[in-house]
Amino acid sequence: RRCRQRDIAAGDVISSFGTRTEKVYLLAHGRVEKIGTGPYGDDAVLEVLADGAYFGEQALLDPDAIWEYTARAATACTVLVLSRSDFEQVAERSDSLSEHVARLRALPDQRTNKYGEKEVELAAGHSGEPDIPHTFVDYEARPREYELSIAQTVLRIHSRVADLYNQPMNQTEQQLRLTVEALKERQEHELVNNREFGLLHNCEYDQRLQPHDGVPGPDDLDELLSRRRGTKFLLAHPRAIAAIGRELNKRGLVPETIDVGGNRIPTWRGVPIYPCNKIPVSEARTTSIIALRTGEAEQGVIGLRQSGLPDEIEPSLSVRFMGINEQAVINYLVTAYYSAAVLVPDALGVLENVEIGRWR
Repeated sequence: RRCRQRDIAAGDVISSFGTRTEKVYLLAHGRVEKIGTGPYGDDAVLEVLADGAYFGEQALLDPDAIWEYTARAATACTVLVLSRSDFEQVAERSDSLSEHVARLRALPDQRTNKYGEKEVELAAGHSGEPDIPHTFVDYEARPREYELSIAQTVLRIHSRVADLYNQPMNQTEQQLRLTVEALKERQEHELVNNREFGLLHNCEYDQRLQPHDGVPGPDDLDELLSRRRGTKFLLAHPRAIAAIGRELNKRGLVPETIDVGGNRIPTWRGVPIYPCNKIPVSEARTTSIIALRTGEAEQGVIGLRQSGLPDEIEPSLSVRFMGINEQAVINYLVTAYYSAAVLVPDALGVLENVEIGRWR
């Protein structure tokens, strides 16, 4: 409630380089560019922020902090502004918030890497017999525990149908097949959109990128790939793939394709772009593009499942006969267990707020 809403026109400067940082901004809607100084004194776009991003957070920790860049609205924006004085008034009444701020203020005094972990002390390029530093590798004392999610349904088939209409197709097998396919469709949707383990909601903040011009250009795809080693594939809505093709056509680029199961799949820098209609498209015709490094050996994104289930027809998917009721209806319980885990934060990246409705 202490935040103040501000509407900012496109092109307006929100904060200027070198001035004192006294407010933190939460970008509710719009796109903001961080402008820095290039190697020859010209302006350079350091980063693009969009809906849900924040900047100026150093104002909450350091009263002497200054803006290290200029924040300029690339589009019309709506922001929420919180001043340092208002934040401190709230912190004074909350012991837990005060303790948290104190811990954050102490972090710069510790030798940590860019992930906030203890720096590994080592010596290199020395000569003679200096003392070799002692070190240890930081680890998570309480790692996240993943629980398998579940999707279930009860398939009901009348015994008369199973007895009389099994030619030329086995009705029981075909209805089970369609039920399993529907269950897998729901499983795919959950793996992308679930709040607990879905890919879109488990991407680290610093692995979320915004397109520089709104549309998914080749520069944005390059930036997405550069954030991780060994990206295995990209996932995008079919309409997003079409938007990528339009942007490549504008630059006279023709993406290479590969054959996957008899289908031609487009690639970028040799990384295949698979269609996934489970990635949502908003009413404003924006969507996301997901980049993944997969496999346990590569410290990537892995799927979780439970094998060895009773009446298992596929790994982690079972069909159990539940009997026949008094109406002569046969019941089958169809169950699937699944989840996904991101082993290392940079294994997953998302290009957000991609515009797919712009044609020129």
